[in-house]
Parts: sequence; C-alpha cells; structure tokens
Amino acid sequence: MTEAWGTITAVDGDHATIRMDEAGCGRCGEPGGCGGNIHGKLFCSTPRTFRVPNPDHCAVGQRVRIGVFAGSLRHSAVHAYALPLLMLLAGALTGSACAGEVGAIAGAIAGLFVGWLGLRRVQRQSLRNPHLQPTIRS
Repeated sequence: MTEAWGTITAVDGDHATIRMDEAGCGRCGEPGGCGGNIHGKLFCSTPRTFRVPNPDHCAVGQRVRIGVFAGSLRHSAVHAYALPLLMLLAGALTGSACAGEVGAIAGAIAGLFVGWLGLRRVQRQSLRNPHLQPTIRS
C-alpha cells in the first residue's frame, strides 16, 4: 500500500475532502524512490484535493494518512495511457489499410475517441471497486 499525508478541508456526510500535503509517496530520498515528490512540486504548484470515504468521521483540520492499494496506481496508469494510445494506433492502421493517408488520419481520430469512451467506462467501473479507491488510514 502506498501512503501519503493530507489534511481534511471539508466533511460532507460520509466523505471528506483531503488536501494532499505531499506529491508522491514521500520515499524520494530512500532507495527505490522515484523522485515523484520533486516532479509533483515542479509541475503541480496548486494544492491537490480529493474526495474520499470517511468511515471514521475524521474532523476538518485533522491530518490523516491516505492509502492506495498496491497495484491500483499501475491499473490506473495502464488504462489512462495505454488504452487511448492503443486505440489510436489501431484506428490509424485500420484506416490506412482501408483508405490510405486520409483513412489513417480519420481512423486515428476515431480510435482516440473509442479509447476515450473505453477509458470513461473503466473509470465508472473503478469507482465501484474499493481496492481502486484511496482510503483514510488510521
């Protein structure tokens, strides 16, 4: 499980809005760390907030650990990057075989659209899977 620290900024029923204190897992200086915290600060200067389930009913202002199950980041990255790219390439190859260069362009656009629709479907399915959702850790 990957964990990071955040602060609760709002509570809405059984959910809390968390402002993340760190960009990444915080293992930048440790062996095997990827340096994501440094890149996160460089490319994302605004505070990131997430709405997560709040089963322990933590209060506003409380500092909490947010955990993401192992494999969920890989699952999300594969779907977010690979699915649209593969659909774009498949559409371009199919369009090229059918109608040359113009077909390749049209096929790439159609493939990218199909990849986007597939990504939306995967996102909706992942919202129902508790192992793919961030959680407040005690």
